[in-house]
Amino acid sequence: MDLKTKLLPVLRNKVIIPIITVITLILVTGFVALEVTKAEIQFTYNDETETIETRAQTVEDLLEELDIEISEHDELSHSLDAAIESEMQIVYKEAQALTLVIDGESTMYYTTEKTVADFLDNIGVEVGEHDQLNVDASDLIEADLTIVLDQAVQVIIKDANEEEKVWTTEETVSELLESESIELDELDRLEPEEDDTITEDMKVRITRVEEVTDVVEETIDYATVRRDDDSLKKGTEEVVESGAEGLVEKEYRVTIENGEEVERELVNEEVKQESEQRIIAVGTKVVQEPVSRNDNASEQSSSAPSSNTMTMEATAYNWNCGSCDGRGLTSTGYNLKANPQGVVAVDPSVIPLGTKLYIEGYGYAVARDTGGAINGNKIDLHMSSSEEARRFGRRTVQVEIVD
Repeated sequence: MDLKTKLLPVLRNKVIIPIITVITLILVTGFVALEVTKAEIQFTYNDETETIETRAQTVEDLLEELDIEISEHDELSHSLDAAIESEMQIVYKEAQALTLVIDGESTMYYTTEKTVADFLDNIGVEVGEHDQLNVDASDLIEADLTIVLDQAVQVIIKDANEEEKVWTTEETVSELLESESIELDELDRLEPEEDDTITEDMKVRITRVEEVTDVVEETIDYATVRRDDDSLKKGTEEVVESGAEGLVEKEYRVTIENGEEVERELVNEEVKQESEQRIIAVGTKVVQEPVSRNDNASEQSSSAPSSNTMTMEATAYNWNCGSCDGRGLTSTGYNLKANPQGVVAVDPSVIPLGTKLYIEGYGYAVARDTGGAINGNKIDLHMSSSEEARRFGRRTVQVEIVD
């Protein structure tokens, strides 16, 4: 064996051992270096905290190491370029997407707040006492949550004669009435209309309307008819028929709004009993008084017309006329209601009040009344009813002063 052959193993061992030593040294040094650069931190992710050992140099490196992609809406306690240090506490909260609907208007938000109340407070939205929220204010924020807020407005409801202020989140008038348990009958009127949109300080008016039937009985005045009777002495009267009032039944349709009558319409009229005329016989028989032959003055007087007889224009009236005051009293205080017969209105300058008269076609009467249109040779005869006065009309009569 030559020398070369003998030295080869020895040389090989001498080379390999230093190499192995160097490699071992490098590995140990590297391990030590790795152990030295490793940091232990507290990492909170969406409110859950754990301890992490990391060799990341910056916060950004740490997030990449944890496979976390941060968005502009997320919340991070440190800047991305902050250096990692042992015992460091890093808090990361991922933003949740949610939808907020206020009075029908929808808006999308991203938030890292914990509860619904925190979120609404953060964006400056107040929930009033009468507002309606579809979730509880203490509910936790979840991904894709939809929050619906209906803000209440105050309106005034005037139902007939009662007025009340109420808060409501309803959208239309009909929904408001339903929520307040207000029902409308067929004839009731509503303002504004049922499908109108509710607005702040709106006034809703309800007019309660009802129709009722009212049946009343009314008397029919009897007419007084005066008939000349040549069997009776002139200046005397005799009641032939006393007369009787009739009876009529009237049916009215009455409209009542909010408890008060606003319209009355006659829908039917039926005569239950006809009135009977009052008939008065008026004497026209002239009785000639015997005249003494020696009394020439009396003879001349009987053949001459009486100076107490006047020709006058006569009209007729009744105390219950449309232009009368309804009290039934004459200008002298005489009660026409109690004593409707035998009263005449005169011009006192022509016929003094209190004068007893005999009037053609009327009979005996006393001047107990005056009138604004009764001037000169005009008289106005009082009748038992307005109908009788209308039938009399206007006529020329002979008026004799008998007292």
